[in-house]
Amino acid sequence: MNLYVSNLSYTLTDAELRAAFEPFGIVTSARVIQDRETGRSRGFGFVEMPDEDQGAEAMVKMNGQELGGRPVKVVVARPKEERPAGGGGFGGGRTGGAGGNSGGGYSDAGRDFAGGGGRRGGGGRRDSGGGRRDKDRGWDRGGRRSDGGDDGW
Repeated sequence: MNLYVSNLSYTLTDAELRAAFEPFGIVTSARVIQDRETGRSRGFGFVEMPDEDQGAEAMVKMNGQELGGRPVKVVVARPKEERPAGGGGFGGGRTGGAGGNSGGGYSDAGRDFAGGGGRRGGGGRRDSGGGRRDKDRGWDRGGRRSDGGDDGW
């Protein structure tokens, strides 16, 4: 059983999290999640226990208990959701990227640079998108859209 533990103290370590759950049974892993950029705790973690009954008991008994000076919340962890790979997402960003929702794009000194095709067509080098247009000069380069839609120009 994989448990999600939130409201952790920012100074709590993996070993301390493991020690708090071991009285209830075997703990396969205990991880405090850290920020990639700063390396500091994000205030939550995961505890994995192979026995469902032990995991359920730990969840009930640890929920609301003080750990590192803070009352923790313990619930069954949801499976990790698939997220789209990189990209512009809802029109933001300078590049299209594969998997974003709209593909991005930007305007610079009178020139408009279209992003990739977003979720439907991918972006950049794959199968479409990545076109560029200069309205002042009337030229248009590259990037057909795979969804057959209007560029919006």
